[in-house]
Amino acid sequence: MTDTQRRGRRIMMTRGELDAFLTAQRTCRVATVGGDGAPHVGALWFVWDGSALWLYSITRSRRWAQLRRDPRIAVVVDDGQEYGELRGAELAGRGRFVGEAPRTGESCPELDVPERLFAQKYFGADRMPHDGRHAWLRLAPESVASWDFRKIPG
Repeated sequence: MTDTQRRGRRIMMTRGELDAFLTAQRTCRVATVGGDGAPHVGALWFVWDGSALWLYSITRSRRWAQLRRDPRIAVVVDDGQEYGELRGAELAGRGRFVGEAPRTGESCPELDVPERLFAQKYFGADRMPHDGRHAWLRLAPESVASWDFRKIPG
């Protein structure tokens, strides 16, 4: 992961803070590029494995079709209600499809960790339920910008 953040270094999350934040949060907003160049943004559940964001998306979605044409993706994860509580991260790069699409549970060692993390986080289970409608997308971010307004003095 490349850290390209230049502004706001005082409020930037440390690597440990970023890992804890991305592990704890449940929903992200995913931006993809349409055929006409217009962005499309939608919410998704995700897991963070310490180096990549794993997105579990419906394969018949607009997002999936757009990523097949253009793998560029940006994801925002944020939290907070009041101004002084705002924190978040924007991760950008190229998405990579992993495993069969749609996912039916065929053996794919690369998915062992994200599927275990996802099953625990969202279902309180050790095994991932497969519905034959979703599949995995991996984002190993090329750039990351983060902010934690709780670090702003007084």
